[in-house]
Amino acid sequence: MTAAGTVPLPAAKDVRDMLTGLVGKPVNVTPGAPVTPAPDRPVSVAVYVDPHMNVNALCLMDLGASAYTGGALALLPPGGCQDAVEEDGELTGMQIEALHEVVNVLSALFNAEGAPHSKLHKLYAPGEDLPGDLAGMLAAFNRVDLAIEIPTYGKGALSLVLP
Repeated sequence: MTAAGTVPLPAAKDVRDMLTGLVGKPVNVTPGAPVTPAPDRPVSVAVYVDPHMNVNALCLMDLGASAYTGGALALLPPGGCQDAVEEDGELTGMQIEALHEVVNVLSALFNAEGAPHSKLHKLYAPGEDLPGDLAGMLAAFNRVDLAIEIPTYGKGALSLVLP
């Protein structure tokens, strides 16, 4: 239960259940380290907004989580997704399209009864520049940090942040 008008912070089990249903494989989700962008560590950032276009949640995924969740959803070959992470350091256009669908579906995690409706506003692909106001929100303390593993694809990290 959330206070009226506030967005809930999803539990790890809810994230696991959502990802498992989405990719059709049992995704392992455990507590993890915060996902933070760095020049040598590109991350994707999904921005969710309320009906008044106020940012009410962010989803950060490291390159592994970005490639593997999108790849598993779109049934892309695991090897190509692993190459994107381990060798290329960036996602292909098809991987970004699949990731967009993943983060769009994840918006449901923030839509609890009594909370303002959240919808995906924008996805910043790994390595894409973030506006300064969003970059400042990434360090918010109201967050859940998770390590994820998708069978046959690999491991990654995901953080859900409420500004």
